Amino acid sequence: MPGILAAGILLCAFAFSAAAEIYTWTDANGVVHFTDSPPPDKPQKTVDVAAPVTLPMASNIRQHKRVSGIHRQVKGLLASDRKGDARRTRSRAKAAARQKKTCANYRRQLDQIQSQLRVGYGNSKGNSLRGKRRRLSKALSRECILR
Repeated sequence: MPGILAAGILLCAFAFSAAAEIYTWTDANGVVHFTDSPPPDKPQKTVDVAAPVTLPMASNIRQHKRVSGIHRQVKGLLASDRKGDARRTRSRAKAAARQKKTCANYRRQLDQIQSQLRVGYGNSKGNSLRGKRRRLSKALSRECILR
């Protein structure tokens, strides 16, 4: 009987501590404090604490099995797609080489225009060079930098 009484008292004590209020207040320096007892001389607010969300172990295991199954399916799909990978890799390598060559050409043309502009031209020739530089710069950004 004394063991049951002690267990009941402990359960009540834990229940009261779990339902305790939490207060927040800000001091003169702007520091926010959280306490379980309200300060006597400061205005305070109570904080609503949401109950913790618990998930039963069985549903956690089901979710793990589902995700693992999806992972195995994706792995299988990727493995079956490996046959065409060699052809695609060569094609991508060729496209990347063409892209690199095109970008180098844009940069070379921009450097050439920039050196011509440094030499100095009249308004009409300078304006046409600046327009060409603007077009090349946009093409370089669109095709090489922003990809």
